[in-house]
Amino acid sequence: MPRMIFVNLPVTDLAKAKAFYTAIGFTNNAQFTDDTAACMVWSDAIHVMLLTHAKWKTFTSRPIPPSTSSEVLLAISLDSKADVDAMNKAAAANGGTADINPKQDLGFMYSRPLADPDGHVWEAFWMDPAAIPG
Repeated sequence: MPRMIFVNLPVTDLAKAKAFYTAIGFTNNAQFTDDTAACMVWSDAIHVMLLTHAKWKTFTSRPIPPSTSSEVLLAISLDSKADVDAMNKAAAANGGTADINPKQDLGFMYSRPLADPDGHVWEAFWMDPAAIPG
């Protein structure tokens, strides 16, 4: 079996979260989706499990952080600066918040952070490893 990562996120409105992640480029895996969870696929190795609060609480007794906190920042690579800009625009148009921190343009790397409707922080970025200064 290939190594994979499943990021699990608690969400307040599963349908809204599913629509948001679809709008920014994820696809839904219906095999692992029901009325308590949705499996959103970024790549063969990266999946995001959106879990209702009730479902989340079956995995842990730890409290769900408020949407104003940053429990983790998930960086996700894209093919171009234009793709980074497009993801931020789609996030803002679909219930998320674009540019929750200042964008960075380091020449070899470009990034713009965004938040989903529940405040989970993502950093869309493009990087050209060949252009990294020595």
